[in-house]
Parts: sequence; structure tokens; C-alpha cells
Amino acid sequence: MIENRGYVVVTDYIEANTGIDVSDAIQKIIDENPHRTVYFPDGEYILSKPICTPANPVNAVSLELSKFATLKASEEWSENEAIVRLGAAEPFNTITVNGSNYGMIGGIIDGSGIANGVSIDSGRETLIREVSIKNTQIGLHIKHGANVNSSDADIMNVNIVGNCKEGSVGVLVEGCDNTFTNMRIAGVQFGFKILASSQHLKSIHPLYSFRGDLAKDEVYKESCAFWDDTWTHGLYNSCYSDQFAVGFRMRGGSRLIYTDCLCYWYSGRGGKAIGFYCDGKFNSVLRSCHVDDRHECEVKAYLAVAEEGGQGVISHPLIKPEQFTDHTYKKYLIDKEITSL
Repeated sequence: MIENRGYVVVTDYIEANTGIDVSDAIQKIIDENPHRTVYFPDGEYILSKPICTPANPVNAVSLELSKFATLKASEEWSENEAIVRLGAAEPFNTITVNGSNYGMIGGIIDGSGIANGVSIDSGRETLIREVSIKNTQIGLHIKHGANVNSSDADIMNVNIVGNCKEGSVGVLVEGCDNTFTNMRIAGVQFGFKILASSQHLKSIHPLYSFRGDLAKDEVYKESCAFWDDTWTHGLYNSCYSDQFAVGFRMRGGSRLIYTDCLCYWYSGRGGKAIGFYCDGKFNSVLRSCHVDDRHECEVKAYLAVAEEGGQGVISHPLIKPEQFTDHTYKKYLIDKEITSL
């Protein structure tokens, strides 16, 4: 091992590209090097079970992978958890201690079609950036955080490609107060499933892929790019639903703000195309949001609601009014001004 390098290199202890399970060896490196950056050079590292990092700031580590370092689930994978579980060892949730600086940067996480990708199991202020996650049922899973469920994670420049199976999810969010920026998602039935309030999403682009289970009409009809099942606050800026049956779905009565968001369809496959759907009364805000398609669809709505009423508002929609069969959106226009395409 080279001394004074300032970080721990896993190939000083194990070899890459052997096809042999190195789960235990990598976990040992993490456990024995608190307050260190653990670095993975280019190569493939086979894992039969998750590797877990500590959330306790006393023993926290940061994982850093080179661009072509791959953590890959083996054929023997039998866990229901993610390949990488950040904060799963020594769970630690508090708002009285500064963030532990633990997280993950770079590399490829390959679920081999059976494993989940990355999870944040505990702690606060976790960072994940420049990571590619592929072949997963759940790409990224943010679990319950500290205080009143606050996880405060920062996720940026992450690409996710699911396993194209029914029920697959790009990002599952159960902790509050997270920020997601510059993400691309494909190969999933649901881009985002959000079960906790106060999320900020900016420049997120889920694309529906008609492959595997996702090619079935009954699966497509239930697909959704952004499904927010929370009562309170959330911000969506410049988010793009590409070909999902429903672009943005919200809970009845929720107070969400959508700004400069886009829904687009290249075909009417599956016979359903709804930009924004509310499960009850509409109480959210849509500002300068664009809903459009290239071909006619069986059902088409800028906004559809399950229950009449609500105090929601729509301003400056970018639409072709004649393309809609459902004109519910007109009831919520505050300025009656439409930018017709």
C-alpha cells in the first residue's frame, strides 16, 4: 500500500475484474477506515450482498468511484435492499450535529436486473453526485430521516435506467427536505414516487421506455413520471415528463408549485395522456407549464381532477386548447391568458 496518499484505495487490498464476490472484503475496508475517503479505481467489483457505510459522524466514510468503476450485483443476489446502503451501518439521525460529509461520488451501480441501486438509510445532509445507476427495480431510495423525518439529501447529476419491469421506480423518497438536480431516468414505470413533503426538484427528465413489461398497454396506462403523494409543500422547476401516461400526479389538497414544467408525447400508445392529475381537490399552482404531443391521443388533459373544487391556480399555460378532450384546467385559470402553440 502506498503511504500518505490521503485516501484508501480498495485495489491495495483486493483485485477488480476477477468475477469473485468481494462484498465482505469491501465492507472490511469501510469498517476499518473511519473518516476516510474510500476510492474504487476502474474495474468491476462483484457483490452478493449490500455494502453499508456508517451514518455516525465519528466513523463516517465517503465513497468515491472512478467513472468506469462498477459495483455489480452477482447472480446470487437475494437481498431486498440496495447494493450500496449509505448510513445503514451505525444509524444516526439528529439535527444537533453538523452533517457528517458522508456520501457517494461517481461510478456505476449495476443491479443486474434484480437488485436495487443506492439507498440512504439514515443520517442527514448526504451527498450523491455523478453516479450512474442501471438495471435496478428501485434506482435510488431515500428512507426516513431525522427530527420530523428530515433527511436533507443533495442528489445531483445522477442517471438512472431501471430494469423495465412492472412497478419499477427511478427514485423512491420517504425522507423530507431533499434537493434533486439534473437527473435523467429511463426504464421505469414510475420516475419519482414521493411519500414525504418539502422536496425540491429541478431539471429532472424521466423518459418512458417501451421495453420489457413497460411495453404492455396495461402497465403503460398506470405509468407516471412524478407521483407526489404528500399533503404539503414541494417545488418542481423545469421538470420534463417524456411519454408517461401521466406527467405529474398529486394528492388531493396538496400545495405544490410547478414552474416551467413540460409533458410531451410522441405517440398515443396506451390511449392516455394527462399532463397533471390530482387525486382529489386541486390546491396546487401551475405556472408557465407546457403540455403537448405529436399525435392525437384517446384521452388528453392539461389538468384532470378526481374531485371538483379546491383553491389551485393556473397561470400562462403553454398549450393547444383544441387538442384537449378534458377542459377542467379552465376553471383554475387566474388570468384567462393562454399561450397557444
